[in-house]
Amino acid sequence: MIAEGSERPNIIVIMVDDMGFSDIGCYGSEIPTPNLDALATNGVRFSQFYNTGRCCPTRASLLTGLYSHQAGIGWMTADQGLDGYRGRLNDHCVTIAEVLGSAGYFTAMTGKWHVGFEQGITPWGRGFDRSLNLPAGGLHFSNQTGSKGGTKLFLNGQQVSRDDPMFDPPWYGSDLWTEQGIRYIDEAIAEEKPFFWYLAHVAPHFPCMAPEETIAKYRGQYMKGWDLLREERYRRQIESGLIDAHWNLEPRPEAIPAWNSLSLDEQQRYDDMMAIYAAMIDEVDKNIGKLVTALRQRGQLDNTLILFLSDNGGNAEAGVKGKYNGTNPGDPDSDVFIGQCWAHLNNTPFRKYKHYNHEGGIATPLIAHWPATVKPRPGKADWIDTPTHLIDIMATCVDLGSASYPETFDGNAITPAQGQSLKPLLTGEGTFADRPLFWEHEGNAAVRVGDTKLVRLGNKGPWELFQLKADRTEQNDLAAKNPNQVAELSNQWRKWARSANVLPKPEPKQKKKKVKGQNQPVSKG
Repeated sequence: MIAEGSERPNIIVIMVDDMGFSDIGCYGSEIPTPNLDALATNGVRFSQFYNTGRCCPTRASLLTGLYSHQAGIGWMTADQGLDGYRGRLNDHCVTIAEVLGSAGYFTAMTGKWHVGFEQGITPWGRGFDRSLNLPAGGLHFSNQTGSKGGTKLFLNGQQVSRDDPMFDPPWYGSDLWTEQGIRYIDEAIAEEKPFFWYLAHVAPHFPCMAPEETIAKYRGQYMKGWDLLREERYRRQIESGLIDAHWNLEPRPEAIPAWNSLSLDEQQRYDDMMAIYAAMIDEVDKNIGKLVTALRQRGQLDNTLILFLSDNGGNAEAGVKGKYNGTNPGDPDSDVFIGQCWAHLNNTPFRKYKHYNHEGGIATPLIAHWPATVKPRPGKADWIDTPTHLIDIMATCVDLGSASYPETFDGNAITPAQGQSLKPLLTGEGTFADRPLFWEHEGNAAVRVGDTKLVRLGNKGPWELFQLKADRTEQNDLAAKNPNQVAELSNQWRKWARSANVLPKPEPKQKKKKVKGQNQPVSKG
């Protein structure tokens, strides 16, 4: 039995999929998340923690402590022929599981993998002793149909039926990933080892679906519409100390209609879409409670560090209309995307969405709970406002786990870790050095140095310059007034991009288009 208060903590990293910055209660949401809120109340919250803005790169960065291109996943999981864009974890990175496993930890993961499974990169091949995983994501129900209906399930390296009686079907994914992980905790306890568990929830990624009884709790609550709900989230964020009252709420983009301009039928359609999404957050939170109870019952809660975050900002894919298909939207046979209008709410108070490097794409909640060491801080003091990043999670695990980050592994030279341990911020003891942070995805790019951020939309977009201390919602572009600073920061970004396998970028794919009887290539851009 691992005694509470032992020197090395257990570590659980919980990541949700496509959840926006303001979608849980302690970050401003109207969706009740009492279990996450309790972790925040009894731990600490980060107000300026960053992901990469997209699912695969975020997973690569989190697992390895590298910028995603350095790990081989600068885009998604297609091999685009360049080192930064191989679409799989490469041989010059190590995972947290490989590092902590070498230090005596029991390592487990459940949920969404999505870092090159189809190219042979698997949890069991990258350091996880136990795993229950999907190759990618999108599957929520054991009896799901539609575009993700053929998704396969793997248990400890072997494909298993989604209807296997051991899983007590029919199941909902958030339950499955949590309950299987608790079984792995029991194995770690039996082996008298500290454990590392990577819990990668599939929710609330599209297709949005949840148990009907949970969806029913939220129907009608979104008839207020995105305009009013966004104002309410913004006020709660200011009141909690999460954001500065001087930061202007981003205005509703022109493409998004005013809620009051919609017909009643349109409002009801949108209401039901967001009710389904809210139900998915509810189900995740319910399972956070299940996990915490299991740790407490086993005497493990006090010396377990729980980290909770999202892989990118809210998802505007499917545009203004979203998708709302199926006889009973939200059930295992349906196809629902909440679209741009609700993604605008998800990312309150920021600009842009998943894919982008503006704050709406890359800002995530981060909650840290570790009763033995991280003590609650009164009122607004529980917000940690130091800019931090996914790359810091590996360094934190190495530090707390008394592990060693290797120079070589399995005969391969390993890229040096890029992050810093969060321990000084968690404990309030020691220093956390200032450093620049960098981003790139699909040509979108950014660099942050101190409170100054340079960001662009796409390869050919103009650089925008913001002072985040005064304007984190990125409303006042200072680029035209500060050309020298733009040049300096853009040069710094390009130097990093060349060193981190961001550049060169793959050539855009060509597709043939028939013009006057002839096939001519047309760039997708």
